[in-house]
Amino acid sequence: MTRWRARCVVVSLGVAACGGGHDPGTTTRTPVVELGAENVAVVRVDTLRAGPVISGTLTPVRVAQLRAQLAGSVLQTFAEQGQPVSANQLLVRIDATAIRDAYRSAQSGVAAAQLAATVAEAQRRRYDTLFAAGAISDHDRELIAEQAAQAETQRTNAVAQLAQVAQQLASADVRSPFKGVVSARDVNVGDVIQPGMPLYSVVDPTVMQLEASVPADRIAAVTVGASVTFTLGGYGTRTFDGRITRINPVADPTTRQVEVFAGLPNPGGTLIGGLFATGRIVTTTARGLTVPASAIDARALRPGVLRVRNGKVERVDVAVGLRDDLAERVEITSGVAVGDTLLLGQAQALSPGTAVRVMPATDVHL
Repeated sequence: MTRWRARCVVVSLGVAACGGGHDPGTTTRTPVVELGAENVAVVRVDTLRAGPVISGTLTPVRVAQLRAQLAGSVLQTFAEQGQPVSANQLLVRIDATAIRDAYRSAQSGVAAAQLAATVAEAQRRRYDTLFAAGAISDHDRELIAEQAAQAETQRTNAVAQLAQVAQQLASADVRSPFKGVVSARDVNVGDVIQPGMPLYSVVDPTVMQLEASVPADRIAAVTVGASVTFTLGGYGTRTFDGRITRINPVADPTTRQVEVFAGLPNPGGTLIGGLFATGRIVTTTARGLTVPASAIDARALRPGVLRVRNGKVERVDVAVGLRDDLAERVEITSGVAVGDTLLLGQAQALSPGTAVRVMPATDVHL
């Protein structure tokens, strides 16, 4: 038995005499239906929003997947998952003994090539002087000039080789590219790694983005800069706000959904990437009188509501405006006023003219 029917009581009902006669000392009163707070709603002023409903995943905007640039064994790691790191902070050190030896060899090669190039250049200038004085032939001069050019080429190659080895040596110390938080550590001390293997993942949690999809038939209403409101799994009914930053120009050929991206600040780092989100892109906003969507009776020619006025039920035609599907509320542009009490649920089965009394939420009838 529903609550409002269980509370249907007769305040005073006359009793007929045994012979069917009427006792003039008694009176017949109209039965009063008592309604619980769950069977009524009060008209209030609120802000409603409408737009395409979306769902997706919250992710950091900046994510760095750090990978090995050289082969070797891991000597030491310096950060764990969830640990904040600063820009250029050392995360992992790889054994680079062989590369360090190659670096010293390349340094020696540069020194030797530099000396040879210097000697060859001096010889070239001396031969230019001798050629100008007519002491040597043009052939001899060209031969010395060619030797000087070769020496300079060797010096250039030696410098490039040193730079390449120096870059490999620097790759032995893997550092964070920006200030953030470690989201994954993929190696341990002693692991033997190869180029391309993942080492660490670092994210910047200060700016997040919602990656969601919109049906292609609703994408025309979506623009960059449009407001997005959504909830996140794990945060209850708390809502978050962002704005569309990017719209994929190509729809998914299978689902016919268009991917959109909404950015939102996360200065305190309280939001966590990877959480599932549901919400909508706000394309229309209205503020006015609102009622629960379930209060509207659309079965008649004109939509209406059942209102309690002076202790009785009456049907009132209303004009409906914006509908907020997520909040499950509807804007009413005419027909009711702030504070009006409307019937909900099974109480809407009551006929107009029925006497009712709304019970406080704490009132319980056994």
